[in-house]
Amino acid sequence: MNTEILSVVILFLLTVILAIPLGKYIAGVYSGERTLLDKVVGPLEKLFFKFSGIDPSKEMGWRQQMIAMLTINMVWFIIGMLLLMTQGFLPLNPDGNPSMSADLAFNTTISFVVNCNLQHYSGETGVSYLAQLWLMFLQFVSAATGLASAVIVFRAFREKTVTTLGNFYNYFVLSCTRILLPISLLVAVVLIFQGTPMTFEGKDTMQTLEGQTVEVSRGPVAGFVAIKHVGTNGGGFFGTNGAHPFENPTYLTNMLEMMAQMIIPLAMLFAFGYFTKRVRFSWMMFSVMTFGFLMLVIPNMYMEMKGNPAISEMGVNTDLGAMEGKEMRIGAAASGFWSIATTVISTGSVNSMHDSTMPLSGMNELLAMMINSFYGGVGVGILNFFIFVILAVFISGLMVGRTPELFGKKVEAREMKIAMVIALIHPFLILVGTALSTAFPALTADTLNNTGFHGFSEMLYEYTSASANNGSGFEGLGDNTLWWNISTGIVLILSRFLPIIGPVAIAGLMAEKKFIPEGEGTLKTDTATFGMMIFTVIMIVAALAFFPALTLGPLAEYFSIR
Repeated sequence: MNTEILSVVILFLLTVILAIPLGKYIAGVYSGERTLLDKVVGPLEKLFFKFSGIDPSKEMGWRQQMIAMLTINMVWFIIGMLLLMTQGFLPLNPDGNPSMSADLAFNTTISFVVNCNLQHYSGETGVSYLAQLWLMFLQFVSAATGLASAVIVFRAFREKTVTTLGNFYNYFVLSCTRILLPISLLVAVVLIFQGTPMTFEGKDTMQTLEGQTVEVSRGPVAGFVAIKHVGTNGGGFFGTNGAHPFENPTYLTNMLEMMAQMIIPLAMLFAFGYFTKRVRFSWMMFSVMTFGFLMLVIPNMYMEMKGNPAISEMGVNTDLGAMEGKEMRIGAAASGFWSIATTVISTGSVNSMHDSTMPLSGMNELLAMMINSFYGGVGVGILNFFIFVILAVFISGLMVGRTPELFGKKVEAREMKIAMVIALIHPFLILVGTALSTAFPALTADTLNNTGFHGFSEMLYEYTSASANNGSGFEGLGDNTLWWNISTGIVLILSRFLPIIGPVAIAGLMAEKKFIPEGEGTLKTDTATFGMMIFTVIMIVAALAFFPALTLGPLAEYFSIR
């Protein structure tokens, strides 16, 4: 077997093996069990709650939880806007980076608050170190917001009949101190030892092999990069993200960063099983998501390793694969794997230029974000999948002539209406945004690096990435304009909070219903048959919503170069 492929296979298997005990640990954290970190972070948590005046033991209903979530996110947004618009006058700015315009600050702040990090600026020249530290903070709290929201749903399906589902602030703090911070610290230490900078010094003057001098940006990179992957944020400290040798200096860090961005989304699947005592259901979810992931990642690795046929016809050797936009030290296989891992997981970090991948590879990257329910981001990935579980339960119930039930609770019209709205808001935002950008070329003509099919794909990718809270881009697009900043910012807000509120509302409403013990006629939801049903529903929704747009973009481009 090719050594590049072997290393990717080992990486994935190792991530799954580690995710299982991590899922058990996460379930224990949210269940209030004693852990090894109690003596280390316990006093810190008590100090925080004492200082803030929050009672972590006070139970909240699902509505109160969502109000708390929206309120605290609004506070972070306001602080972020003020900081970015004044960073040029504030300390910790040794390179003299200027303040942001209002529209760019709006897009950047929203993007980091919602765990997307759709960067319309270049990291090393766009923000000061003080702003980078604030954005690093947002990478922690946005990830913790997703985790805390997921635990509310976990709690709803663990109890038989309840009206309260724990405390959002307690779940939020536990997510930061017991999960995100320890793993990020471990990753950051490895990055530092591999050569990633961690300093507040400004640019350094270095001499190239040709004898020329060059100014090289640096900063508190290791800490930023660690949480960007662990929290499935994806924002690059540098403009070239994970392709930059300071963010991703070695093949070891390349593997570590891929593992870091995948491990918590995978662990959350198993955490659900341990928390609710439905381990078989967790394995069903894992199987469906992994099957979908492999259907996307295997073709991508193959196509990127095979190379561009148009270049081969010119007599150019393509044995190394389609290497345009890729790092030689990383290679085509690992780049192809990362391109799907980062779009499936909704991290959005890149170690190669997605704009340069083969047309069908670009289509798979788009599909990973359009489906948006194979693993997904920390916390929110399982919430997105939960919507399709509700749809599959309802359809299955209709097919066999029984009242749809999930975990002993009836799925009725109110829950179905919410599920359908959440399932359709994602394609609505993507397609409407792309349609407006296409219909009014004066808004976008000067921002496209390519015309024709690929130019359409660039616009489609931008809104897909924003709606999926991903953050990666076909970076031939010049996206720092008033139109792109405002339009994608609106998409970011709607696509983040509605898909969180929807599943939590469904779970909260179902938690209040009378528990119905399972009987012989109860639909089994932890079987391979039900898993196939969920996968089919996901594929049908994705095909009906997105196939016409994909036909106009990457598919048309593919056939044009054959």
